[in-house]
Amino acid sequence: MPSKAQQRYLLASAVAGVAAAIRIIRRRNIHVPPQPLPADFPVTPKDVVDAAKRVRPHVHRTPVLTCHGLDELAGRSLKFKCEVFQRTGSFKIRGATNAALQAPENAPLVTHSSGNHAQALALAARSTNREAHVVMPRTAPAVKRAAVAGYGAHITLCEPTNKARAEAAQKKTEEVQGYFVHPSNEPRVISGQGSVAVEFLEQCSDLDALVVPVGGGGLIGGIAVYAKWKRPSLKIIGAEPKNVDDAYRSKQKGELVGHDDRDSVADGLKTLLGSNTWPVVRDLVDEIITVEESEIKKATALIWGRMKLCIEPSAGVGVACVLSEAFRARYPADEYGTVGVILCGGNLDLAKASAKLFA
Repeated sequence: MPSKAQQRYLLASAVAGVAAAIRIIRRRNIHVPPQPLPADFPVTPKDVVDAAKRVRPHVHRTPVLTCHGLDELAGRSLKFKCEVFQRTGSFKIRGATNAALQAPENAPLVTHSSGNHAQALALAARSTNREAHVVMPRTAPAVKRAAVAGYGAHITLCEPTNKARAEAAQKKTEEVQGYFVHPSNEPRVISGQGSVAVEFLEQCSDLDALVVPVGGGGLIGGIAVYAKWKRPSLKIIGAEPKNVDDAYRSKQKGELVGHDDRDSVADGLKTLLGSNTWPVVRDLVDEIITVEESEIKKATALIWGRMKLCIEPSAGVGVACVLSEAFRARYPADEYGTVGVILCGGNLDLAKASAKLFA
């Protein structure tokens, strides 16, 4: 009979062995057969793969960059997927293009958006010879409104609430007999956004975790569906402003909840999760970590200064997450040594953003 000291040693050795095996699985990309997706999922891995092929001629294959200084701050290797270099300045062109290419022939495209999806849909409509009608909050940055108009879209302004946006978009869709493309809850948009993961996992085979900003959930939804199929052991972590933390609270409660339309410097992430994105976030996203406004500002300014990339604060949310104490505590560097971060976009009014970040 082993002594208590020997028993403790054997137990510790067994635990260490399991941890080592997990690390080997992650590092060597050993395939672990995934469980079938629940029936209420809006898209499948095949949808994402097909979307990636469909949009490939229309989008950039964005680079993955690194920064030694940020690696030191994080205490691990960070890989930044730079959708800031994407057409229209954000990942949104992926989903918008996938939806436009499958929309009813000649139907005008209609959406509501604070800016990035608006620009993306406007360009996708122009590329497919359609009209685009975009409902934007009156508080949308001037640079985003100008870009949407520059792509030839018709703009309707509304009050800066989710309810006002939805009502105005429905009215416009009926008025022009158009095809409504939701910024995040449309399945074709979700599968198009998932093409980010298709590229990223081709570019970086050694990721232990992937941090994705969360607004309406289209980006993290598409990424999670593909990544959990391709790499089941890969941790998918959502990053969300604490001021608009509906995804975090939904995960905690186990059911879809809203938020109080509070303000955030990351204005692109104020959109709520929807009926299609929520099941994916619920079942495939490992965790949502929230960050304070001060952390978002600091992280955004850090990327500006260290990497010379003018990301918007919505992209800074993911950076703030991976540098946070909560992330360090839950995902220690000895187990999660290589972490991917999606820099989702870079459309911003430089003067206003600078005033907010450096005030």
